[in-house]
Amino acid sequence: MVAGKGAGKPVSLWDNMRIRFIVCFLGVFVCYFYYGILQETITRGEYGQGDKKEKFIFAQTLVFIQCIINALFAKIMIQLFESSKPDHTTSWLYGLCSLSYLGAMVSSNSALQYVNYPTQVLGKSCKPIPVMLLGVTILRKKYPLAKYLCVLLIVGGVAMFLYKPNKSSAVADDHAFGFGEILLLLSLTLDGLTGVTQDHIRSRFQASPNHMMLNINMWSTLVLGLAVLWTGEVWEFLNFTERHPSILYNILLFGLTSALGQTFIFMTVVYFGPLTCSIVTTTRKFFTILGSVLLFGNVMTTMQWFGTLLVFLGLGLDAKFGKTPKKTTH
Repeated sequence: MVAGKGAGKPVSLWDNMRIRFIVCFLGVFVCYFYYGILQETITRGEYGQGDKKEKFIFAQTLVFIQCIINALFAKIMIQLFESSKPDHTTSWLYGLCSLSYLGAMVSSNSALQYVNYPTQVLGKSCKPIPVMLLGVTILRKKYPLAKYLCVLLIVGGVAMFLYKPNKSSAVADDHAFGFGEILLLLSLTLDGLTGVTQDHIRSRFQASPNHMMLNINMWSTLVLGLAVLWTGEVWEFLNFTERHPSILYNILLFGLTSALGQTFIFMTVVYFGPLTCSIVTTTRKFFTILGSVLLFGNVMTTMQWFGTLLVFLGLGLDAKFGKTPKKTTH
């Protein structure tokens, strides 16, 4: 008997690539859009009433909880889909990667105490810059000319967005380049180191995304757990949640949307490739900024809007033309 294509197997909606793309796109968009709203709500909100109002200042503990949820989620995904696939990556590499990964997240969350969310999101959109520069210097990677042109657009756009010529204007802080922006630069540098380390792990040990997500978050949980115990921040955090228990719901949702959003990103890469994933995440970042402006009343000047357009133009062109061409085999 000759079995025809798909003979004996019922065709499901998931076999339709168009349906898959819609699910992946909506998964990334919804999870990270809601993630951004929750992040700004938690870190920039005011808790209490009258003279007893206070802000959430426990960035390390927030990332600690996020790492625990990410690790648990990755463990579940491995048990369901990759239980027979071992991971031979050297443990200390995951430890080094977790340090840069942790530093980037803590710096990024801490920056929200000094800058508004559009500034933070746009700054984090520049992740290709440190990844490219550190890839060239450390891994000796080569990039096409279009990649460097796109980076110039991104850098120029960020410079326009962060430049504040009038110090008396109503902006997030009083300085043209303040502590919040320094934290963002630190976060970007650490993002670049994380990307280079992950590249090395993928190329040498062929680790799967879920194994990498599990091990990096487990190391991060260990390091941050010791840090919050040493500084005593965890006890202050518990006292804060006792005074404002409603924040626990937002923190739990924050961790879940982060873990689920990463899963949809990995699905997009597997089914449609990194190019499509870049376009999806770039689109998501633009609407995150727009949503923050509309929902939280963050005012953006004409120069900042123009800088935003330059950044996303650079990111879009990079996704389309800035990729290293693949070698074809016959």
